[in-house]
Amino acid sequence: MKISILDGHAVNPGDISWEGFKAFGSVKVFDNTPQDKVIEHIGDSEVVLTNKTPVTEAVLSACKSVKYVGVLATGYNVVDLEACNRRKIPVTNVPDYSSSSVAQGVFAHILEFTNNTGLHSQSVFSGEWIDSKDFCYWKKPLIELEGKKLGIYGFGNIGRRVCVIALAFGMDVLCFSRTREKIIEYIDSLPEIQKHRVKPVDSDTLFKECDVISFHVPLTKKTEHIINRKTLSLVKPSALIVNTARGGLADEGAVKEALVSGRLGGYCCDVVEVEPMLKDNPLLEAPNCIITPHLVWASKEARLRLLKIAENNIRSFLAGKVENQVNSF
Repeated sequence: MKISILDGHAVNPGDISWEGFKAFGSVKVFDNTPQDKVIEHIGDSEVVLTNKTPVTEAVLSACKSVKYVGVLATGYNVVDLEACNRRKIPVTNVPDYSSSSVAQGVFAHILEFTNNTGLHSQSVFSGEWIDSKDFCYWKKPLIELEGKKLGIYGFGNIGRRVCVIALAFGMDVLCFSRTREKIIEYIDSLPEIQKHRVKPVDSDTLFKECDVISFHVPLTKKTEHIINRKTLSLVKPSALIVNTARGGLADEGAVKEALVSGRLGGYCCDVVEVEPMLKDNPLLEAPNCIITPHLVWASKEARLRLLKIAENNIRSFLAGKVENQVNSF
């Protein structure tokens, strides 16, 4: 069997191994694949693995040997599922491999906003502490998380992990999900002392009442630009929004306007609408904005889990019982 990995560098820049995939056949690993090279890089492979490289109708029409498409991520919107359905090609993803890493990344953003650790470290290295007349100083107000309200928009695996950390910080948690019953089940599983600190709410209440709002939903037609002028008009002027899910959840122009006007206290994101980021992205000129380059998922531990699950997905496909399949035919 022949396997083509279209964009392996993001998952594995060289610090882990593709060796496990070689047990299934010959493996071609491409660091990146521009769209005009996808057909060439797939060639006559039966198995295609992709992270962000689109696998389209045109690609599948040209690559008739493809029998399986594996997405090396949880989101699978880069694959034309209908085209795969017509050809009876199973598509799999890798769920829940990075929940802990992403939740940790959420709080890395939150704590950078509340404590400005990087700013103060730079200040010390520039000599400001040496020149200080007092034993301490701060360049921006410090914000304590205990007692603040954290809103979690989307209550899947990552949302639940964020909730656990928030409770450890002494925060109260408001949750919005299209499956409200899952929130209720989660609350029922909590120790009695914590049950009153987590509650399900509607979307508007989440935006209105929370000091921090963290987003954990996929990008769909319903969630695209859920962070917009209307929803931003609901938030507290001091509120912080954290987006580690998908850039398309936010109307970035509206976010910039809200930050500039003081309508929004801060915006932290690990994702933007077009990646890699464009030089005219409005967030680059926005105040109180922290941006990281889509990395919160990428701890070595998470990437090792990702590859193990992806290997098992192929193994189950070859055994005739596909696991983590996201399409149906």
